[in-house]
Amino acid sequence: MIAAISYSLLQEYWWIIISLLGALLVFLMFVQGGQSLLYTIGKTELQRTMLVNTLGRKWEFTFTTLVTFGGAFFASFPLFYATSFGGAYWVWITILFSFIIQAVSYEYRTKPANFLGTKVYEAFLVVNGLMGTILIGIAVGTFFNGAQFSLNDYNQVTWQTGARGLEAALNVHNLSLGLTVFFLTRVLALLYFNNSIEDEEISAKTKKHLLINSVPFVIFFLFFVTVLLLKSGFAFNPENMEVSLEKYKYLHNLLEMPVVFIFFLAGTLMVLYGIFNDFLRKAGKGIWYSGPGTVLVVFSLFLTAGFNSTCYYPSAFDLQSSLNIRNSSSSEFTLTVMSWVSLLVPFVIAYIWYAWKSINNKKIDKEEMGEEGHKY
Repeated sequence: MIAAISYSLLQEYWWIIISLLGALLVFLMFVQGGQSLLYTIGKTELQRTMLVNTLGRKWEFTFTTLVTFGGAFFASFPLFYATSFGGAYWVWITILFSFIIQAVSYEYRTKPANFLGTKVYEAFLVVNGLMGTILIGIAVGTFFNGAQFSLNDYNQVTWQTGARGLEAALNVHNLSLGLTVFFLTRVLALLYFNNSIEDEEISAKTKKHLLINSVPFVIFFLFFVTVLLLKSGFAFNPENMEVSLEKYKYLHNLLEMPVVFIFFLAGTLMVLYGIFNDFLRKAGKGIWYSGPGTVLVVFSLFLTAGFNSTCYYPSAFDLQSSLNIRNSSSSEFTLTVMSWVSLLVPFVIAYIWYAWKSINNKKIDKEEMGEEGHKY
């Protein structure tokens, strides 16, 4: 029974939920990756319409997951929400603005009397594809490299820079994760295009750009992981909650949590297999390997950041202000009530799977774009 679970297990349970939602969000951001490729793959208006419409079938999944992720984080670990959103608000406002113009663009791109014009809304989609992916990657990078904040005895946050979170982009390790996410979402988008669009010209371009984007993705990913495993991490003592730097902390976390390490390794291999599958063959099944592989890799990284007595949102300015799942969670009562609600998550995932399969029963082609009906 959930009511009988200890407070510490409830905190760990909700970090697992947060990690899973974050992993699903990164996978679903192939929509953003695809938007950044609109003018790279779509050389004609018809081709861009095909790309926008196949992405339009999925953009609401990404947006809903983003909102759910943020809401779950707020409810389960409110001190993180207050610290990050209350201090690093420029980076979060920029991210949210890019998603707002995305929603507006899908809604109004082909509407009659569209005074801005189709190309303006397509440009908005490209902006969201660039800004949304890189900035979210940079924001997650602060989970491992820390942020410039301090908390007083009343948990009031003081941010140490006027950039309010945007300074994280100056950290090379954070930026490498941002670029990893950017190129990963483009790779996933290309795999999705190959799976959902029936067009020989688009298929040929997809295969060409799959290699072009996979190479920088692998380079930035290897750089990020190598630095992560060799760097000092932010550990806390469970008995007195004192925070200290521990050499090779994240390497220790993976070695001391073998299941997490297996998830990370298996996910990495699945991502690479999906890329090779579509590059060497024309089956278009790579998304079904690289997609779940992405979820496993990101899921394991979140667990590495928060488990094994690790501060998931460390302060690079004041170590003792760092946040972990013990000192930043909601009350035991709140987590218990929320845990009952979380039992609905499998049904939500099942619905998403069913809706995905139903929507993608037939590949998009030129003939469908010429028919009457709803088009983005």
